[in-house]
Order: sequence, then structure tokens, then C-alpha cells
Amino acid sequence: MAHPVDVHVGKRIRHRRWLVGMTQQQLAERVGIKFQQIQKYETGANRVSASRLWDIAEALDVPVSFFFEGIENENAAEEGAAESVPADIMGDKEALDLVRSYYAIPENQRRRLFELARVLSDVA
Repeated sequence: MAHPVDVHVGKRIRHRRWLVGMTQQQLAERVGIKFQQIQKYETGANRVSASRLWDIAEALDVPVSFFFEGIENENAAEEGAAESVPADIMGDKEALDLVRSYYAIPENQRRRLFELARVLSDVA
């Protein structure tokens, strides 16, 4: 069974890769490994070594600490903490597509859309 930290790191790799619009093959080529290995990292089936995580962080243009962000919240959610947003919201492809589309909107329109979403969520 995969360790929860390995699963979390894998989800964060997938999350960042999706956000930058990179395929597993493209990431694998930048890191110098086969895309199947990226698949195993993203599912938590294989652990990512420190040096490989460093290479992945450079390829995805994030600090290594990015891959550990939110791990405390995920652990709290697993221990029964009530949350209105699923712990793995950024692991959801639809959510990532929504975020990517949101940032493609011009800033002034994006602010208005954000305010609309805030009002609608208060009504719900």
C-alpha cells in the first residue's frame, strides 16, 4: 500500500503538470525518464527520490516545498475534520481546467467573475 505522503506528492506533481499544460511525456523528457515512471509517481505507486523531486520541481518551475503544501490539511481531513471543499480539489481535472480557464480571462473581467461567484456561493 502506498504511503500517504507519496500519494500526496504524486497528486501535487499531477496538479502542477496540469496547471502548466504539460503532458506526462513532456515532463518525463525534461527529467530524463520514461513517462510510465511519471505515471507511477503521480499515483503514489513509486516514491520520488529527493534528487528526482528536485528535477521535477525545476521542470515544473516550482520550489520543492510546493509538493508538500497542504499535507497537514489532507491529514486533518482524513482524521474527520469537516470541510466544505474536498481535500483533493486540485487533483480533480475539472477543477484544474476551471482554474486554467479562469486565469485565461482578462484581469478586470476575472475580478467581476470572482465577485459574482462569491455572491452566488453566499446565496447557496
